[in-house]
Amino acid sequence: MIEFESVSKRFPDGTVAVDDISFVAPKGQITVLVGPSGCGKTTSLAMVNRLVDVTSGRILVDGQDNSESDRVELRRGIGYVIQHSGLFPHRTVLDNVTTVPRLLGWDKAATRKRAYELLELVGLSAEQAKRYPAQLSGGQQQRVGVARALASDPPVMLMDEPFSAVDPVVRASLQDEFLRLQEHVGKTILFVTHDIDEAIKLGDRVAVFAQGGHLAQIDSPGDLLAAPANEFVASFVGRDRGYRRLSFLPCDDVAVQPAPTVRLGDRAAGEWRLAVDEDNRPLGWVAPDDGAVTQERLHPVGSTFTAAGSLRSALDAVLVSPAGLAIRLGTDGRVDGVVDHASLAAHHQAASEAAGTSQETR
Repeated sequence: MIEFESVSKRFPDGTVAVDDISFVAPKGQITVLVGPSGCGKTTSLAMVNRLVDVTSGRILVDGQDNSESDRVELRRGIGYVIQHSGLFPHRTVLDNVTTVPRLLGWDKAATRKRAYELLELVGLSAEQAKRYPAQLSGGQQQRVGVARALASDPPVMLMDEPFSAVDPVVRASLQDEFLRLQEHVGKTILFVTHDIDEAIKLGDRVAVFAQGGHLAQIDSPGDLLAAPANEFVASFVGRDRGYRRLSFLPCDDVAVQPAPTVRLGDRAAGEWRLAVDEDNRPLGWVAPDDGAVTQERLHPVGSTFTAAGSLRSALDAVLVSPAGLAIRLGTDGRVDGVVDHASLAAHHQAASEAAGTSQETR
């Protein structure tokens, strides 16, 4: 756990980078610091491992005041990942990952074994371990940076815009991989980004910083989108926050209708129909026509959703469906029913009214 207690940072020229912030980054969770450039996010991160010293207040790392810790020992116990990976260009991928364990005096064989395990965990091969950073893509270099930060098994990790230097497709892939990795390792992570979408996707808690180093709000992503603390937070999270919030609303109780299904060889007249196989798994949509249903006539299924998904996944499925109907699949992959946009909107309205009533009675 990382605790900020009335922490401020003022530089000698009078600049206030961080102004009296207090918050907790819970153990085993990802806390994301987000905000415009120059609002104190990176300075806050750097004060945790004492790359920058606090002016007033204190920071506790697992209950220990970090100002009372030796700087070198403190940093060896904290994983650190930066925007451009910061790899040593003259050392192989394997040697980069083993850097900190070797500084700590770990057994050489155990260190190499740990490095190979981590590289596999972040999606890199044993062959790539022999390469130099320049021989890897930007996304692969970021994976090496994450593996290196995990090599000594630190309880705390600091990540300063680690995915911002890669293209959007690679970035989305790295985010997904990072979430999968966190499920496996369960570290206490402080993550800095300027991208609210990345913050909402990755964070268990999101801390929004404002200019002047002020902490405007810290909350779960769902609560942040549902109830911004002020106009600044509302404008920063965006006008489409209602749509984004759907990602945090379950759809397990959405009422679905029987799917209008047909089989290959049947006739599909009058309305869009869903072609299914013998096991009731979707093959594609068929436009209204008197002709027989053939493979050539099928339109792509598009997205589907499950009862375990979010309301946003259901809405996305409606929007990309040529029939305007979202297909819900059971856990066995069979068609469980369909739902249209009007039904989803009515469900969301009822859920929102129920949530509002619940808050009023607290």
